[in-house]
Amino acid sequence: MGLRDLAYRLYERRLEASLSGRPIPRHVGVMCDGNRRWARMAGHADVSKGHRKGADKIVELLAWCKQAGVEVVTLWLLSTDNLSRPKKELEALLPIIEDTVNGLVDEQWHVNPMGALDLLPDHTARILKQAAETTANNPGLLVNVAVGYGGRREIADAVRSLLIEHASRGTTIEQLAEVLDVEHIAEHLYTAGQPDPDLVIRTSGEQRLGGFLLWQSTHSEFYFCDAYWPAFRKVDFLRALRSYSERNRRFGV
Repeated sequence: MGLRDLAYRLYERRLEASLSGRPIPRHVGVMCDGNRRWARMAGHADVSKGHRKGADKIVELLAWCKQAGVEVVTLWLLSTDNLSRPKKELEALLPIIEDTVNGLVDEQWHVNPMGALDLLPDHTARILKQAAETTANNPGLLVNVAVGYGGRREIADAVRSLLIEHASRGTTIEQLAEVLDVEHIAEHLYTAGQPDPDLVIRTSGEQRLGGFLLWQSTHSEFYFCDAYWPAFRKVDFLRALRSYSERNRRFGV
């Protein structure tokens, strides 16, 4: 082990020690951003190498989350906007996502796909649905896999589901309008029944939400990291947890 590696390990342990007794987020959302830029910076003409490297990072992240005591992790892997990328790039990216999801199943995480699965190729959608069915009763960390996900689309889907449910009961629009509250919509989101994210991490230096968990992130704390997702390290994760633990969460009060 070189001096640099030794210094890194010592700093990592110091960060871990600083978190002892401090609040840890129950739910962490991660915008896994910067795969393509990492690939180009590394000299790869094929950006799928960045997506593959980013997929490998997910395994590490989940181990860190489990060790820290996080209960729910939401990973944004593909947005609805991403679906308009060149066909060649999507044809390389979607199998990587499928392999990643199958890997989560093999690791026995509780996998919950979230997104507009009807917009995805049938094979990809089928793998996501099978992952949900296979791992539905798995204990431990819950992993939301956001694929074909957009925050506005999620809210629209939730309202549509709400209307369909009440129509099946014979409720009129006027009757629903009289009682409709935010909780009624929340019950139809992709994350229904889960705690809202306490902490949202975005990598690659971008400082915008981009449509990620628009409804659920009302009171979330945000942490923006300059590292591209494939280069995200445990110390970066621990720094995010430290930053979270130092904030005074007032929830708008």
